[in-house]
Amino acid sequence: MKNILVIGATGQIGSELTLALRDAYGSANVVAGGHKRKPSSEKLQDSGPYEIADCLAPKVLAALIEKYKIDTIYHLAALLSATSEKNPKLAWEVNIQGLINVLDLAKSYQCAVFFPSSIGVFGDSTPKDNTPQDTIQRPSTIYGITKLTGELLCDYYYHKYNLDVRGVRYPGLISYETLPGGGTTDYAVEIFYEALAHKEYTCFLKEDTYLDMMYMPDALKAAMQLMETESNRLIHRNGYNVSAMSFSPREIFGEIRKWIPEFKISYEIDPIRQSIADSWPNSMDDNVARQEWGWQPEYDLPKMTKDMIEKLKLKLK
Repeated sequence: MKNILVIGATGQIGSELTLALRDAYGSANVVAGGHKRKPSSEKLQDSGPYEIADCLAPKVLAALIEKYKIDTIYHLAALLSATSEKNPKLAWEVNIQGLINVLDLAKSYQCAVFFPSSIGVFGDSTPKDNTPQDTIQRPSTIYGITKLTGELLCDYYYHKYNLDVRGVRYPGLISYETLPGGGTTDYAVEIFYEALAHKEYTCFLKEDTYLDMMYMPDALKAAMQLMETESNRLIHRNGYNVSAMSFSPREIFGEIRKWIPEFKISYEIDPIRQSIADSWPNSMDDNVARQEWGWQPEYDLPKMTKDMIEKLKLKLK
């Protein structure tokens, strides 16, 4: 039986992944670690153990690993792209020093580690369409630099110390459970809330900006499936491209209009987030993940849009 610690359990991915892990492995075996004394989600607090777990406080993490006999760590704590640009030094401290702390502890206590990377690891010189698994990576944002450094650190700890550390490169993630948290792809979540609440939305990206996206159920599936895969099947281990759909603001607007015909959109471009988006791929090639560990998404744009609208209608009642 696995004993799992989720660091960053109150964030966009962690708040949902923690619950999915508890469903799979038992509530008592999955510790939710957050930076707040009490999580905003009652479901997260009431469904299993919750502890303060700051990735910049390794002694605190070590105590949790010993207390709960942790053997697997999902390290999700990080500053996202737009937030990182506002405070680059803090982004480096949290995203890199926090990861190093976790890797060192995992080495000492023989824990497996999941580390999520991002499409942010690519840059202007990377092929934009069907971005290969192995290609040039010259990110122009501090977020991308930290995520690329994280991939390299994870590879280093595997080759140097035989640490079982694995990860994927997530595209933009869309969820009806959690609100946006400072990312460049946040518009793809905000647009649903505004469509239902106000029937109009002002988008901060240009209408023809294509980005890879994924619905949260697929994101959770990717993390858990990779960590369950037999080690001898994995060649890359870290930084696997995973993709589900690629669309522009204009296209998701058109899909939502099928359900809410009166919905309107306008554009007020945020230069910072637009420049970040322009440096990222339009779409990623995830054939390596499909071949090595059987990755296969379940949701495309129409199926996701239908589910998002149905779920948000119930949530916003």
